[in-house]
Amino acid sequence: MENPLLLFPQLNISASKDKSYYKVMKSTIKEEPHKASKPGAKQKRNRLSLLLQKSEFHEGDHLGKPGNLTKAASVSPEEAAKWGESFDKLLSEKAGLDAFTKFLKTEFSEENIEFWIACEDYKKSKTAHELLPKAKTIYETFIQKDAPKEVNLDFQTKEATSQNIEQPIITTFDAAQNTVYRLMEQDSYPRFLRSDPYLNLVKGRNPSRPTLRRRSRSFTVSDFQGVRPDFTVW
Repeated sequence: MENPLLLFPQLNISASKDKSYYKVMKSTIKEEPHKASKPGAKQKRNRLSLLLQKSEFHEGDHLGKPGNLTKAASVSPEEAAKWGESFDKLLSEKAGLDAFTKFLKTEFSEENIEFWIACEDYKKSKTAHELLPKAKTIYETFIQKDAPKEVNLDFQTKEATSQNIEQPIITTFDAAQNTVYRLMEQDSYPRFLRSDPYLNLVKGRNPSRPTLRRRSRSFTVSDFQGVRPDFTVW
């Protein structure tokens, strides 16, 4: 019997084409991972932000679960009602500050109150020697571009603050702190007073568990979330 490849030469051609095709496909599959571009800095920041947000949601905090504004401290309806008199009154009391901080966590805008607290601590510095390391930490954490907890500041305030970092004085962050204070007072504070957990406190009810956490875009300049400094060591 004659060789079928001699009778049907096209079979040999087809076979060789198939081999070439699979060789091309094999090399393509190997090359595909190399063609994928490496994730850019923005993608890495977004990924890190998501991981940090998830970890913060599950972390054991001293303020209680989301929605439970005063798990650690017992607050009477009368005391809670006083928080509605003014933003200053709310922040001047530890229980009020804790409750407001917890509320901002549910909106993912806690960087504002953390910055305000850091500035308050900064102004308590007893010597000029303490100012420089504190100033740099605050600047790198809250003010510089793409800072882990960047707060929303206008260009002039940010520039003026940046220029004073190398030789900081006790009032270096006053303008920036006042800007963030006004933003919280005009935006977050009214929402806090309308929130169910706060209203439940005023009515003497147990705070109800909230549904989904949402991100407040009012104060967000960068989605990059980083490790916050421990200001208690200062």
